[in-house]
Amino acid sequence: RIGTAALAVQVVGSNWPKPHYTLLVTGLCRFQILQLLKEKPYPVAEVEQLDRLEQFTNQHKSEEELGELSEQFYKYAVQLVEMLDMSVPAVAKLRRLLDNLPREALPDILTSIIRTSNQEKLQILDAVRLEERFKMTIPLLVRQIEGLKLLQKTRKPKQDDDKRVVAIRPNRRINHIPSTTEDEEEEEDHDDVVMLEKKIRTSSMSEQALKVCLKEIKRLKKMPQSMPEYALTRNYLELMVELPWNKSTKDRLEIRAARILLDNDHYAMEKLKKRVLEYLAVRQLKNNLKGPILCFVGPPGVGKTSVGRSIAKTLGREFHRIALGGVCDQSDIRGHRRTYVGSMPGRIINGLKTVGVNNPVFLLDEVDKLGKSLQGDPAAALLEVLDPEQNHSFTDHYLNVAFDLSQVLFIATANTTATIPPALLDRMEVIQVPGYTQEEKIEIAHRHLIPKQLEQHGLTPQQIQIPQVTTLDIITRYTREAGVRSLDRKLGAICRAVAVKVAEGQHKETKPDRAEVGEGEDCKEHVTEDAKTESISDTADLALPPEMPILIDFHALKDILGPPMYEMEVSERLSQPGVAIGLAWTPLGGEIMFVEASRMDGEGQLTLTGQLGDVMKESAHLAISWLRSNAKRYQLTNASGSFDLLDNTDIHLHFPAGAVTKDGPSAGVTIVTCLASLFSGRLVCSDVAMTGEITLRGLVLPVGGIKDKVLAAHRAGLKRIIIPLRNEKDLEEIAVNVRQDLTFVMASCLDEVLNAAFDGGFAVKPRVERLNSKL
Repeated sequence: RIGTAALAVQVVGSNWPKPHYTLLVTGLCRFQILQLLKEKPYPVAEVEQLDRLEQFTNQHKSEEELGELSEQFYKYAVQLVEMLDMSVPAVAKLRRLLDNLPREALPDILTSIIRTSNQEKLQILDAVRLEERFKMTIPLLVRQIEGLKLLQKTRKPKQDDDKRVVAIRPNRRINHIPSTTEDEEEEEDHDDVVMLEKKIRTSSMSEQALKVCLKEIKRLKKMPQSMPEYALTRNYLELMVELPWNKSTKDRLEIRAARILLDNDHYAMEKLKKRVLEYLAVRQLKNNLKGPILCFVGPPGVGKTSVGRSIAKTLGREFHRIALGGVCDQSDIRGHRRTYVGSMPGRIINGLKTVGVNNPVFLLDEVDKLGKSLQGDPAAALLEVLDPEQNHSFTDHYLNVAFDLSQVLFIATANTTATIPPALLDRMEVIQVPGYTQEEKIEIAHRHLIPKQLEQHGLTPQQIQIPQVTTLDIITRYTREAGVRSLDRKLGAICRAVAVKVAEGQHKETKPDRAEVGEGEDCKEHVTEDAKTESISDTADLALPPEMPILIDFHALKDILGPPMYEMEVSERLSQPGVAIGLAWTPLGGEIMFVEASRMDGEGQLTLTGQLGDVMKESAHLAISWLRSNAKRYQLTNASGSFDLLDNTDIHLHFPAGAVTKDGPSAGVTIVTCLASLFSGRLVCSDVAMTGEITLRGLVLPVGGIKDKVLAAHRAGLKRIIIPLRNEKDLEEIAVNVRQDLTFVMASCLDEVLNAAFDGGFAVKPRVERLNSKL
């Protein structure tokens, strides 16, 4: 029933998320409860003060009464404090308090600091007489002093480690004797730092990096573990140790084996394979060859990413893919400075840490889709990474020391070079990866895609057969793409439909039933009747035996994949004058493009629709200007018979599809041919496509993307292609079988284009001199 009276000096706390308060109080004196007056809402009692505040004022009188007892207590207290590190402010302040405070106040102060149980503290609180209080506190001091002495003897001497730890947590050191578990934890922490220093010294990092790491480890030893910077510094040093400064894999340099491996993994792609084999050959002759920086540019689905993984397997190197699509912060490439909270290295250094070698194959995927924001331009940060003259000393912001990237083989992929900054594009060796021809797609499907889909769906070649004719139907009627992703999905849909039939057949075998057997007689080996057995319309299919393997033919395709998505509509759309076929290039590959024109009475206006860009609009104006200037030569007239084609006549040019944005100069010859067909009333040949830029004098200038455009025309079943004469060199890139199927017309002027686009030519009419009388 004895307590301590105190004054509340400060109250700190809040009511959220739950009430919690901290009180700062100053003790005044002891008191004893005489009578409890009430308990709610808070206790109120009548108390008696036990020790007087005035007794501390006469210090000399107190010392004479207590005599040697207080002096003995003072010596023990000084001995305890001096066992600690006096350089710590808290310990030095405690030492000053021992000299300045009255001796009567020391037992209460030291009892609250040293390690004691609650029962012992209550006993000292109950000791009202000073002499009794001194006698009870001295044994506690002696116990604490002996404990510290024993601890100093048993622990290993470690650079004043005891004092260092006490300096950080003086209260904890004075309060109690540390337990064995805490000793072990501190031992482990110290051992970890020692091991980390040993790893740093034995690692093969550069001299500059080693100097920085040793400086940081020196700081780490002096740093308390409770500081936030301790964890940051330790993480930094562990990363520096884990980085592959000189660790590399040995390249497999057998060119013949590499060629076989590349051919097995990928069909076609001759340019890519040739470049990899060249690198291997030079690597055989020179060991310290810098890694090339390649950029594969081509439409989606042609295997740019997968061929990068195949190259790594061919070389026997580690492979790491870095997706750059949508990255808009330069810190993703260069890392964050360690001054920021949550800082981390960039993707390049992280990738090297992941693979553990300094000569991996890095695939920088979708480098054309890098963003740009207030945090910087990642494309500009890549300039240092992808420059062979600079990347031998690449400096990440997090590392802040140079790292050698010259042995890394960088492969970037992109769908187009238009969105890649010129400075970045200049640092890379661009290799075009065109779309596949129909023959190549058939080979890819039967070599790679069909076996992969069969394995994924648990089927075997004894259960399903997809002949090449069916594959060709899927390619021409259900997909229209440069790559093979849609083809892969369609084959997956066929395998799923067959898997349903196989699973149902196994169920019928395990549970034979007459009704099911009766239905089984109607089943045929086509998936068509498997999916819709009740709607069998083809009686010829009923004669097929219900046995494996299931043969996929056109009827099965129609039932599984639905009606064909693409039809050969070229001849139907060219059944009237004013329509011509052009060739366009898109990031997804080449496409055929229809140009339609019509004329009506009006005021001589030219209307252009189809989301055209400025360059294409200018091509249309060029075309109409050239036709108007040569109308008499070709005997082109408007509806009223006038050679002025826009006299009381409006012309409307449309480029389907209207939702797709189009731009570029290569539609010039197509627009001229379309308008010439409109004004002459003649049909353009239905198997002709064309591309080329025009000038006001009627010249045909070269354009880009010839290979993709030719492949698009070949996919659409066209037979003749008109291209600029100066693009003849680009035909060498096209496969021989495609060139044999097509007839190429090289045009240097619009006269040659018009002669090739119309049956029987588009001959110039001979001029007849007439005298028009004005009388």
